[in-house]
Amino acid sequence: IGHPEIFPLVFTTKTQEIFNCRVDEDVTEENCFKLIKKEDIIQDLKTRATISDFHPVKKVVVVCSLFCSHFKTSCFQSIYSFNDKEAKENLLKPPETAEEKEEEEENREETLEVHPYKPPVHKPWVSLGSEKEVEEECVKDTVTKIRYMISRVRRKFGAPITFTDKNASHVKDSYVECTSYQDKTFSIKMLEKDVGVQMVPKVREASTQTKWTYPKNAATQYFPRQLSNEEKEESLSSEKLKEFLTSVLLRMEIALQQNEIMNAFFDDWKALAEDESSSGGKPDVYLKAYQSFTDLCHLKDRTISCVCWHPTIYGIIAVSARERLSYEEQVNLSDKSLLQQSVILFWSFFDPIHPQLMLECPEDIYCFQFSPSDPNIIAGGSINGQVVLWDISQHEEKLQNAKTVADGIKITAVNTVNASILNILQYIYMSVGKNGTEPPLVRYCAVSSIQYSHKKPVTDIHWLPDYFEDNRMGATFENRAEICMQLVTCSPDCSILFWDIPATKLPEQPSSQKVKEEEIFYTPPDVPDTFKHLDLCWKPLTKINLCESDTNREYGPIRISLRELHYHYKTSEKVQSLNTLEVPAKESPYTEMNTPSSKNLKVLENISTDFFVGTEDGEIFYSDWKMEIDSDSAKPHSQKHAQKYTIHTETINTLQRCPFSKDIVLSIGGRNFAIWKEGVSNGPILQSSCSAGRYTAGQWSLTRPGVFFIGRDDGNIDIWDLLKKTHEPSHFQNISKSMITFISPWIASPKQHFLAVSDDLGVLHVLEICQTLSHPSRNEHANVLDYFEREVKYLK
Repeated sequence: IGHPEIFPLVFTTKTQEIFNCRVDEDVTEENCFKLIKKEDIIQDLKTRATISDFHPVKKVVVVCSLFCSHFKTSCFQSIYSFNDKEAKENLLKPPETAEEKEEEEENREETLEVHPYKPPVHKPWVSLGSEKEVEEECVKDTVTKIRYMISRVRRKFGAPITFTDKNASHVKDSYVECTSYQDKTFSIKMLEKDVGVQMVPKVREASTQTKWTYPKNAATQYFPRQLSNEEKEESLSSEKLKEFLTSVLLRMEIALQQNEIMNAFFDDWKALAEDESSSGGKPDVYLKAYQSFTDLCHLKDRTISCVCWHPTIYGIIAVSARERLSYEEQVNLSDKSLLQQSVILFWSFFDPIHPQLMLECPEDIYCFQFSPSDPNIIAGGSINGQVVLWDISQHEEKLQNAKTVADGIKITAVNTVNASILNILQYIYMSVGKNGTEPPLVRYCAVSSIQYSHKKPVTDIHWLPDYFEDNRMGATFENRAEICMQLVTCSPDCSILFWDIPATKLPEQPSSQKVKEEEIFYTPPDVPDTFKHLDLCWKPLTKINLCESDTNREYGPIRISLRELHYHYKTSEKVQSLNTLEVPAKESPYTEMNTPSSKNLKVLENISTDFFVGTEDGEIFYSDWKMEIDSDSAKPHSQKHAQKYTIHTETINTLQRCPFSKDIVLSIGGRNFAIWKEGVSNGPILQSSCSAGRYTAGQWSLTRPGVFFIGRDDGNIDIWDLLKKTHEPSHFQNISKSMITFISPWIASPKQHFLAVSDDLGVLHVLEICQTLSHPSRNEHANVLDYFEREVKYLK
């Protein structure tokens, strides 16, 4: 059992009978112990020797005791041997349990004697040092307290108090605060104190072990050694030279072959850096200046309002300009005559000095677009609300054959980025102003009727696609001619107009009436008669008013975005390159256009008639252009605008759908932008925080779904990449010193992408986009769509 003086043994039935310790007979639960004498054990050892159960403890002289075993069998019985009397007594008389001890203590308490109470006696206190510790921990006031006495004149007690209102806008930064001031009746004396400063650095001694070398003279050869003719012949005919040439011949041949195969001076590290930048590394400049255009005559003191690339001819870009006025001044002065002729200028990469073509405009043009069916047809919206049409088919060959040098002028090493463009143009105009270098001026073909046009400037214009056409009720029918013949415009006069270009064949009129009309309306011979039948009598097909019927509140649309405006320009080949051959001019499809019978046209049910509108107050509308029939008057009227959002604080200047997804719309206005998903009515799926500068223009990238460019009023362009950052632009770059007015991207070739940026000074900057921003990464389209879907789930 763990005790060093106790040895367990097992008795067989024979041994139990010899020593009279049989189980359940001699040893029971009541009498569980049996003592065996030492002499009996020794006698058993002598009698049975090794078969005795005491043989394992033969050498130990002990007094054996036997107690009741736990094994209830007749074969054996457990015993314990002791060689110490104390161990035996502990086993025979086990210690008392806890209950027994408690009973004994209770009995003792009962038998204790009762002692009388003695009060405590006072003893003197002996210090052990604790009072010093308490004194050290106490906080004592060492600074003299300052007393203040506050008094008030008796007559001011109970006097009435008056408060006045003050407009926060009259104060600088619109913030009012109670600033502190110096009280002359009270002053604080500054205490003087002595401060010591070490002004001289510490000086210490230092030494070093230098190695001394033994000086010796040295010489070098500074002019070549000249050999005589005999020495040359001897050196060339020596066997040593022949052996040397033979040994290095093979190595020299290999080296020469390697020089022919590869460039030994090629910088591999530089080439590696170029590969990294082209494959997604961070370039030094994201937008590289490629070309700049301006005109002293037509763009002086004017701002560029719209920029459009020619859809089919390489390097041709058109710009329109207007007077440099604020938006309120434009609206108020829209009915005044122009002091300067307004034109649309066509520029070419090959001649950055002279415009290639000019379009005459009746008023300043706010926006214009090339026709997708025929790029020679151009539609524009003027500042007085009229819609203007041009036909430049007669000058298409001139645009295709634009030369790199102006006629009669040669300018070399002109840096259009760093040099002063105005100074260069001034020199050009002064030197050749009288040599006939003025570009041809093309007059407009038709202007809409003033009575039925917009009453304020046309701020946005779009061609409807060629696969459907609209009627007066807003229903969509198939377009069998497959020619873009309808336009949509919007203006701050709270209206959206749909324009239709009818057929050119008109009913015949009497000859006398024709003569009278020719006398009244004289058309110059160089003006195409493509849209002659529309001039001054063109009326809109449908008119939609943006107003609330309940409150009669009107909203002025500035930008409009239709879902079906994703059209592509019809070109037989890709964009023409620099060395494209001349293509003979084709007849415009608008000259052969006829009006099909509306009875046989098929109604298109799958065409979406929903559209987004951005207003001058920064509101976003989502509505439908289909007309409803009034039950009372039986007249058609526009539907109610169900969804309205107020996200922007200023005028919406950009409202554009993503080129890769029709239902994703980008809106820009004020100091923030928002991305919308058509069908989600809870609001924008992404909204930026307020920026430091005011946003003035923006455009999606044509090749990367998650990239778009935003221009600011400080001349910077913010480049946003949604796959990298969504809380701030991934990069920004300064383009101009003035406000950015318009941004237009263009793909010249798979390896060359341009971004046209105009400013408020009348300068057009053409920038080349780096490969990082023009080449999408792997699965970028799917990743961007997944990001938009996650944002939609979070919004719901």
